[in-house]
Amino acid sequence: MRGPGRWWRRKTTPEKVETYTRWSFHFFAVMEFFSVGLTSVAPLGPRLGTAVMLVVAVHATLCFVTVSAAVDWTRGRRPQPTGLLWTLAAVTAVIAAAAIALAEHGPEGEGFDTAAGGVFGVILIFGPGIIALGVRDRRRAFGIAAAFAAGTWIVTFAIGASPLTALFTALIVLAGGMFIAFTAVFSVWLLDAVYELDEARETRARLAVAEERLRFGRDLHDVMGRNLAVIALKSELAVQLAQRGRPEAVAQMVEVQRLAHESQREVREVVRGYREADLGSELAGAQGVLTAAGIDCTVTGPVPAGLPAGVQSALGWVVREAATNVLRHGDARWCRVRLSTAEGRVVLSVENDGVAAAGQGPSGPAGSGLAGLRERLAGIDGTLEAGPVDKGRFRLTAEIPLPAPAAPAGTADARTSVGEITR
Repeated sequence: MRGPGRWWRRKTTPEKVETYTRWSFHFFAVMEFFSVGLTSVAPLGPRLGTAVMLVVAVHATLCFVTVSAAVDWTRGRRPQPTGLLWTLAAVTAVIAAAAIALAEHGPEGEGFDTAAGGVFGVILIFGPGIIALGVRDRRRAFGIAAAFAAGTWIVTFAIGASPLTALFTALIVLAGGMFIAFTAVFSVWLLDAVYELDEARETRARLAVAEERLRFGRDLHDVMGRNLAVIALKSELAVQLAQRGRPEAVAQMVEVQRLAHESQREVREVVRGYREADLGSELAGAQGVLTAAGIDCTVTGPVPAGLPAGVQSALGWVVREAATNVLRHGDARWCRVRLSTAEGRVVLSVENDGVAAAGQGPSGPAGSGLAGLRERLAGIDGTLEAGPVDKGRFRLTAEIPLPAPAAPAGTADARTSVGEITR
């Protein structure tokens, strides 16, 4: 029992549904043989009964093969088995016509009529239903069952049955054929839906991976952008000092080494997902870096006490990106950073006199850094505006709503008491 159990457990959910669908219709073919093939031997006699059993076995085998081919076609593994479907339809029609003729003109006897009628009914019900597996259009699938029912009425009436008997027989064939055809159509629809859901789940997983890669790339850009710009700037300064024989070149290269080690540490923290930008450190770092680059940088407004860590981190990334862009783009001479709180919102504004500081002109496309900042701020209901203003200045403004402070318990009790006294 271990082998079959492992075989089933190794299958995915869509593969299990497909196996269940396939063997359910295979069971129809097996049931056809055992229900009317073997049971026809006794009432029809050894010779005729054996012949009928072999004919039913041929039809059941053809149904078995058609089921496998039709299910493979629905999954796109092979072309539509048109020839096999037409062969099954022709064999079904011939066997049914022979059975009804045998029932009408064969030997007298209740057992004989019952056996011939059973072969006729089961063949005409299972045959069209299995053919419906290989048809894409639902109307055609039900039309096949209706066509066999109409043929039943014509053949039954032609061999001498009364119109009412022929109609009753055709209605039985129609009901049974429609039921099996509906089962086939529904099974194919369910199988396709399960596979589509599984593909959608895989697509969602791939999108989640892609989104995580974008997030990681954005974080890595934010972390390394400023540090690499500072390293390049200080390296250039060290080269110029060394060419002049100035001893300060050694100090600049020591600072480059420190920044390189810091960059390594920050990259490791980004990979682990633990890095959070500190607003105070980022403001001090941006001011020092811009001043070292010859840009007059002033920072006004203290970091508000009790500022949530998420808000500090988001604003820290804004300061980092703004400083990186001022260093990398444009030719700024001064930069003003202003932090303030008003009406439950914290506002950070970075302004400089380099219009191209964002890496774009007045109508150019937004950079990946600004797009990443907007995504970060959108996660905490913040906004980011960036663009040139009058007189050749560039301004970047980030606004983030602050959570409402919880009212002290004593205040709430006092308000409740006042309300009770008022009432």
